[in-house]
Amino acid sequence: MRDFEACIGIDYSGAATPESRSATIQVYECRTANTKAPSRIASPEATAKRHRNWNRRELVAWLTERLRRGDRCIVGVDHGFSFPTSYFKRNGLTSWPAFLEDFVNHWPTDTAGTTVEQFRAESKRCGKPNEFRLTEKWTSSAKSVFRFDVQGSVAKSTHAGLPFLNRLREQSANVHFWPFDGWSFPPDKSVVAETYPSLFRNRYPHGTRTTDQQDAFAISHWLRDMDLLGRLDDFASPPLTKAQKEVALLEGWILGVY
Repeated sequence: MRDFEACIGIDYSGAATPESRSATIQVYECRTANTKAPSRIASPEATAKRHRNWNRRELVAWLTERLRRGDRCIVGVDHGFSFPTSYFKRNGLTSWPAFLEDFVNHWPTDTAGTTVEQFRAESKRCGKPNEFRLTEKWTSSAKSVFRFDVQGSVAKSTHAGLPFLNRLREQSANVHFWPFDGWSFPPDKSVVAETYPSLFRNRYPHGTRTTDQQDAFAISHWLRDMDLLGRLDDFASPPLTKAQKEVALLEGWILGVY
């Protein structure tokens, strides 16, 4: 039993500039039609003789083209897709698309040569480390998207990734961004969702993979396992009240938090 043809796991990074190559950006993919372990996807600039790490700009271009290929994919990305409702209220935002547009205007971290640190020092659109999304409150360890400079933080990757997520959304007509486009996975579209590999990274032996490689590997593997078990639809519908679902349609939700 399977709904998707391919499962892609991405471990993200907000380090340095959009053009900076980093070993902390990792991509793994597996097919649901076989039992092979997820394979590491190399940067398009890599060759048999020369290793090249990914950069953020290259990654969004590759993913845009990958999602146009025609096979139905589910993609798990390791960074926050939105901010707490307190941020929405503070800045007069009423929808996720409006949030993305506003964020890009104030944090254009996809601009060549810029860094998250630069905008941290300049932007007035900021949050506090004690502001949490509902989905983060439902876990024992997820950090606030505003908590920088601590181990396990996703703040920098989130602030670097949101403009690229907006680009991906604008350039991908047949892609469902979960849960903002609806809680149910449509049968004719690929899906992009926020994931948190700490939930399941230790279910799979690490082998010789780095921590970042293991996180991308585990996302891809877990997505396929849940798809083959027929459980992805369950995780796509966490047991939330109507009011909680309305909150999550602004804040987003971590796929796997149930």
